[in-house]
Amino acid sequence: MLAPPTLATTRLDQIQANLSAIRGRVGDRQVLVAVKANAYGHGAVAVSQMIEATGAADWLGVATVAEALELRASDIELPILKLSVARGPEVEAAVAAGVALCVVDAASIVEAADAAVRQGVVAELHLKIDTGMRRIGAEPLDAVRLAEMVDATSGVRLGGLFSHLPVSDVPSGVEFTRAQTALFAEVAARVETARGPVPLKHLANSGAVLGHPNTWLDLVRPGIMAYGAYPDPAAERTVPLLPGLEWTSRVTFVKPIRAGETVSYGRTWTAERDTWIATVPVGYGDGYSRLLSNRGRMLIGGRSYPIAGRVCMDQTMLDLGPETDVAVGDEVVLIGRSGDEEITTAEIAELMGTIPYEVTCLITQRVARAYA
Repeated sequence: MLAPPTLATTRLDQIQANLSAIRGRVGDRQVLVAVKANAYGHGAVAVSQMIEATGAADWLGVATVAEALELRASDIELPILKLSVARGPEVEAAVAAGVALCVVDAASIVEAADAAVRQGVVAELHLKIDTGMRRIGAEPLDAVRLAEMVDATSGVRLGGLFSHLPVSDVPSGVEFTRAQTALFAEVAARVETARGPVPLKHLANSGAVLGHPNTWLDLVRPGIMAYGAYPDPAAERTVPLLPGLEWTSRVTFVKPIRAGETVSYGRTWTAERDTWIATVPVGYGDGYSRLLSNRGRMLIGGRSYPIAGRVCMDQTMLDLGPETDVAVGDEVVLIGRSGDEEITTAEIAELMGTIPYEVTCLITQRVARAYA
């Protein structure tokens, strides 16, 4: 079998270690791991299989019904929560697969109930409350009415009450997060006074797991931190994390160029002295962002080399300097460690002006995958 030159390796062992560290922080709370968007680019099926086999978490969280169905087709039996509202035909498929559904209004409750009654099952619903993000969720004043509607409707049961925290990962968001937490507590108290205890109340995302213990409630929902990255450079480092992914390639060409010559599209990089250029078969077609042109770096043999010129669709060039022992076939590290040097998703995200979530989500299907 032809060995691929470019490989993204998901470190399942290190993701498991991260989840163990999260459990150690939150105590006996249940843990839901977000595996949406192909587990943030790490491979949802493989990550979920590891979680189920090791007991590293209790729930899985997805964004789409198709993501949930992929997990069920891979014989994953852990409880799955669709974190956003489902509408139309996908509700039927979600109920058939035993996926717990997010509901936000009367219509979403009715859709879930109708599907469940047709199938002769009881669907679990988690009522989402909008405590300030203004994305999806019921208004706080509607929470009691909607919870009681679930209780009065055949085919469904209320399994959870939850909300989301948009600034729990930064110091500037402390007051807003506290206000959201207090509002959610008020809503939950009104709901439970009206209809009795709700099995799972959940609020804490990665930022809140790290910095807001009062949000942990019955269940926490780590996302990016499970994969070894902090949600923001300013987020508290209360849980030690290991990188969940390594990305490598190989040098395919090495050539000398003279001072004054230019490299890549647009001629945006000019050699200041005679130097050597290495070509690496990775580009934005693989998910290595064009925003790293003339800014990023890669590692070869424990040394760091800057990107020379624009990142192409399929290839990227590196400035090796006037003297080099780099040769065709040498390993190139895009994310990970080489000798004493390391490139993290956080470093790449900063250069791109984005967040680590996007860095790994961008990796395309063209890149071969391995799991360790």
